[in-house]
Amino acid sequence: MKEEIHPKWYPEAKVICNGEVVMTVGSTRPELHVEIWSGNHPFYTGQQRLVDTEGQVERFMRRLHRRQEIQTEFEQQAEAASPLAAPVEELGLTTRAQKALRDEGLNTIGDVLERYRQGEDALLAITGVGQKALIDIKRFLRNQGMIE
Repeated sequence: MKEEIHPKWYPEAKVICNGEVVMTVGSTRPELHVEIWSGNHPFYTGQQRLVDTEGQVERFMRRLHRRQEIQTEFEQQAEAASPLAAPVEELGLTTRAQKALRDEGLNTIGDVLERYRQGEDALLAITGVGQKALIDIKRFLRNQGMIE
């Protein structure tokens, strides 16, 4: 073995945790300072204790919160992309029929579908919506698979 290339070996190195010597081991350093050892680790002691090293818990909580925000945004986008949330202008009706639906408070296709499910007469009772508009509404809803 070559001389002076290996570090000095300390067969009785002290392991210190919270200012207290907890054990001795062999090491290349005379003292080892640790924060956790088997005597205070939650796995070995059976106690629940939060051990936060360099803000790992806070970083995890930030990532979790951001993930929940992204999930909420995704759900809102999916809801907005739904054909039921589309405005009545996409039905392809005449301007008069569109205005009549909006005046009645039917601003989205979902609102029109809900009124249609009450019966065709519920739509025909709206002034400005006639047979032609009803046919166009039914055609659009069938093409979208909303009615049979």
